Amino acid sequence: MRRLFALAIAAAATLAPFSAAARDMVMLPGYEPGTIVVSTSLRQLFFMLEGGQAIRYPVGVGRAGMAWHGQAYVAKKYLRPAWASKPGVTPKIPGGSPSNPMGEAAIGLDRGNYAIHGTNDPASIGGYVSHGCIRMFNADVLDLYQRVGIGTKVAVVR
Repeated sequence: MRRLFALAIAAAATLAPFSAAARDMVMLPGYEPGTIVVSTSLRQLFFMLEGGQAIRYPVGVGRAGMAWHGQAYVAKKYLRPAWASKPGVTPKIPGGSPSNPMGEAAIGLDRGNYAIHGTNDPASIGGYVSHGCIRMFNADVLDLYQRVGIGTKVAVVR
């Protein structure tokens, strides 16, 4: 099954290049509809649809030593979230501020202090850039935000 998944991911990766305005539909068997699958090695997020189809989005992922793999669930959802590097210690950066690293939306996970969130630094998409969070173009995270609910399964794979 792992080999089949690896082949499907590789095939999905060879399709058209990305932009926030052009999300690709790809085949990715092996996951239930509604599941979020993140491939850290490919720096891609897939939202599973019926029949093994998925919407593919480019993402930025954790830097070396900060990436994680495993299962999680969507625990919280925020539009225009505020951010502080150390909650309760450092000042909050208000939601909507161009200096806020969370972008337009955040989908909080039940594992650690991780989230799938937007970014105000679109050049970071496609790289190993975060402390373990998954970064998306703001337009893409808003699209995903509308598609998922609390309890949505998330699989982060290599």
